[in-house]
Amino acid sequence: MKIIASMLSMTALILLASCSSLPPVELTAEDFAWAAEQTTTQMLQSRCLDKPTGGRYVVVISRVTNDTNQYIDTDLLIKKIRVSMLNSGKAVITTAVGLTGPEDEMSAGVRGLGNDENFNQATVAGKGTMIAPDLSVSGKIIERHPNAGTKFATVEYYFQLSLTDIRTGLAIWEGEQQITK
Repeated sequence: MKIIASMLSMTALILLASCSSLPPVELTAEDFAWAAEQTTTQMLQSRCLDKPTGGRYVVVISRVTNDTNQYIDTDLLIKKIRVSMLNSGKAVITTAVGLTGPEDEMSAGVRGLGNDENFNQATVAGKGTMIAPDLSVSGKIIERHPNAGTKFATVEYYFQLSLTDIRTGLAIWEGEQQITK
């Protein structure tokens, strides 16, 4: 009986030792989608997008920085944020401007049709018809290793969003969602 108990104890110790050397679990696409949804929902529920004069704010999506050791499709994140904001009815998203130029180049491209006699000129978008954004959304994904070097290493991911009033440059809302692996 002592031999069996001793063998079970040794087996348990070997299993524990091998488990502690496993690398931490990385952020999954589902974690990423959940964090984007949670943070965007926090923003929408905060009433920061309730325009005092009525109507909807025009929002531009800025940069989402990936400050982690793994590849994260930030374009997927941006699309999730945009869909949530648009579906809320509280904001419209401009694709006519962006950090590296317009997201939708056709917004500017169709303005060149003003000299094309094949098009009804009354239907061609003219100068002075685009609407500048009121607010900008930016974000960052951060990875931290709070107990690196220990046998119970964990990884913390922080998904952060900021909403900035473009006219004043002041952040009017910020949110963060933490995921620990």
